[in-house]
Amino acid sequence: MTTVIEMQICLGSSCFSRGNKDVAIYIKDYLKQHHLEGKVVFKGARCMGNCINGPNLMINGRITEGVNLAVIESILDKELAKLK
Repeated sequence: MTTVIEMQICLGSSCFSRGNKDVAIYIKDYLKQHHLEGKVVFKGARCMGNCINGPNLMINGRITEGVNLAVIESILDKELAKLK
């Protein structure tokens, strides 16, 4: 059985203005570079209701707060290690 990870990035106005657009581009590139497109369902989401702690990224129902370009690679490395 193939493991599929669901990942959603908040594209609400607060998270978007704090840089989630750039993080979304980075994630798409990361998935392509590591050949994970078929193992990760990645999409944008409406506001997750946690604006004060954003930008937010949800992976399999768990929200990670304060996501930015400085930390996204380590988050992806940790969360997606079992798929590589």
